[in-house]
Amino acid sequence: MQLKISGRKFERIFVMAHGAGAPMDSDWMNELTQALVKREIQVIRFEFPYMQQRRETGVKRPPNTKKVLLESWQQVFEKVSSKSSSLYIGGKSMGGRMASLLADELGAQGLIGLGFPFHAPGKEPGDRIDHLKKIRTKTLIIQGTRDPMGKKEECLSYPLSKKIKFHWLDDGDHSWKPRKKSGHTLEEHIESAATAIDKFMR
Repeated sequence: MQLKISGRKFERIFVMAHGAGAPMDSDWMNELTQALVKREIQVIRFEFPYMQQRRETGVKRPPNTKKVLLESWQQVFEKVSSKSSSLYIGGKSMGGRMASLLADELGAQGLIGLGFPFHAPGKEPGDRIDHLKKIRTKTLIIQGTRDPMGKKEECLSYPLSKKIKFHWLDDGDHSWKPRKKSGHTLEEHIESAATAIDKFMR
């Protein structure tokens, strides 16, 4: 599995997985990575098998099974776990959710969810939040306040572990993009997210 490493060998490392629809080097992933590297956080990215196949063949594929996604995370963690004692895992949407299912087991320093999919749009969470009620790993979830997979008022009503902290991005959608009338920009939210991650890691 190919890893994309950005930044010098800083003490703090964030292993960041992509979401279901976009690769590890999408504009969104690149911009957040650059903002983190500026703050002396090394970012390691990888792609799940279905996304690697899409890159090689040009044919869109649905995400792998949950079993394969979790196995991919375990393989990546084994590869990089010796690089630093300050190793954080997480990612965009699906990538962050898969990391959250393994965080306690892997013993990561912390978990970072970027637009966490608490539920499918218009659906109830079901069993998606069961593990988040008892997670022991310190966790930061950066969420747009109008994310259709977990709006602010919804998330605050869930009985989540006290280890979970939120950083809210005003009027942001699932990818943190705000509406023009909000007075905010996506670039502003990415910088805010990077600052929150920097603070969380310290």
